[in-house]
Amino acid sequence: MGELLKTVPPLMTLWLGILASISPCPLATNIAAVSFIAHQVTSSKAVFLSGLLYTLGRTTTYTVLGSVICYGIASAPLISSFLQHKLPQILGPLLILVGAFLLDIFKIPLPSTGISGLAERMSGGGALSAFLLGSLFALAFCPVSAALYFGALIPLTLQHGSYVLLPALFGIGTALPVVLAAFGLAFSAQAVLGWLEHIGRAETIARKITGVIFVAVGFYYTLVYIFRVL
Repeated sequence: MGELLKTVPPLMTLWLGILASISPCPLATNIAAVSFIAHQVTSSKAVFLSGLLYTLGRTTTYTVLGSVICYGIASAPLISSFLQHKLPQILGPLLILVGAFLLDIFKIPLPSTGISGLAERMSGGGALSAFLLGSLFALAFCPVSAALYFGALIPLTLQHGSYVLLPALFGIGTALPVVLAAFGLAFSAQAVLGWLEHIGRAETIARKITGVIFVAVGFYYTLVYIFRVL
């Protein structure tokens, strides 16, 4: 049972990355990335390499950002001591808020960073550009991806002390549609782009289910660690 429980945070983190990847804003950047990879569809090796480098770029950005944030928090004695004792109590209400956001109960407006436009303008420079494209697209946070990354991933990472693995799995999850598309491009680039566009329909259902789970787990944490009724 103990070994099984150890697999829950990595699987949850990977799912959060996948969910972030199919929300409207990241899905649009993933479609742009597939369009970029499609330019090299005449070479299966170039397609595979571009997909791999795009995934590596996203994973590197999310890992470095998450590690810096978590190590920075953990290295501050007062903050680290506070979180060690209070994180379970904070996590409950926080998960409820993230779940409510995923259920569209409220909105969080975020200013446009302009990163997506910058990445699209530099996307014509060969396979290595796929790495830079993934790195820049990872920084183009929209409300859903920001809520999942800062509101769910960072607290989970702090709680389990896995400052590299969990952010890396989140990054891999956000790039999975592009990885699958990179393989599919060898057969039909147009069909793959259509598949990515239709994924958006499933995003609403997946987001709602995740929101309900987050709210339920948040209430459980709140009852156990704040009100101590269970």
